[in-house]
Amino acid sequence: MSDFDLETILGEHRQREPIFHQRVFGTSRDDLEAMTEEDFFEIGASGRIYRRDFVIANLLERYKQPESHDWPCRDFSARRLAEDLYLLNYSLDEPGRTTLRTTIWQSSGGSWKIVFHQGTIAG
Repeated sequence: MSDFDLETILGEHRQREPIFHQRVFGTSRDDLEAMTEEDFFEIGASGRIYRRDFVIANLLERYKQPESHDWPCRDFSARRLAEDLYLLNYSLDEPGRTTLRTTIWQSSGGSWKIVFHQGTIAG
């Protein structure tokens, strides 16, 4: 894969992050299921593991309210892990803390699906 291809993929993912806060990609159960793999899971900043159904249920509740802030992200990087599988890293500045984020994205049938996500509080 050329650097140009990786830069293109990085650009596509930057538009989608932070995941689940870019409401333009959908806020319904069907939307969220379409953007996540069936075995998707997340490790939250607390260190807890959250499975797909739990994440979706919490997001559906969150989407009933306006976003609390604009979720500024920076320091993006991407790495190809395997054919159609990419690791994205970035920093997210939240009110009162910064978290380091990792998302694994898979290209599937012409669209992107989230395989894994982790947020870790920066030192």
